[in-house]
Amino acid sequence: MQYILASQSPRRKELLEKIIPEFLIEPVEGEEVLTNDHPSVAVQKLAQAKAKEISKKHEGEDVVIIGADTIVVKDGMILGKPKDAADMRRMMEKLQGNCHSVYTGVAICYWKDGAWMEHSFAEETKVYFFPMSEAQLDAYALDPDGLDKAGGYGIQSKAMVYVKAIEGDYNTVVGLPVARLYHELCDLGIAN
Repeated sequence: MQYILASQSPRRKELLEKIIPEFLIEPVEGEEVLTNDHPSVAVQKLAQAKAKEISKKHEGEDVVIIGADTIVVKDGMILGKPKDAADMRRMMEKLQGNCHSVYTGVAICYWKDGAWMEHSFAEETKVYFFPMSEAQLDAYALDPDGLDKAGGYGIQSKAMVYVKAIEGDYNTVVGLPVARLYHELCDLGIAN
């Protein structure tokens, strides 16, 4: 059985290597479309779209495709990837000194008995940030690190100095809840 990660995220790659030593990486090309569903449902739909896109290339093959997506939610508003540095600063200003939720949705597609089987789940982790001064917000906006991340920050990078506490799985915030994924794969009978 071959595993495929439907993502080009280096963070997801590192995390998946902890439970599956060998897998292929096939990035998706489709555009992410957010729905107005509850965040846990919306993020699962994003992950499902990724896994399904890759599954079309592997019809009938003995593969397990894993798609994942992460969103940040503050006051009911989903914060995706910032458009630019000013947008990233605006997001951090909203998050600083407060609590927000990070949801990672995971979709698993695998070929069984002549058809694609699909399974998905979402994990939520609450993140608390220390307050940030205007100077800290300005300095943060100068670093492009958060431009490719939901909510404008990566918990494993420079934003870590503003993280006061988390409730839940740290790896959910990084982008792949590997412990839950491992157990879901075991429950489906497709874990190594």
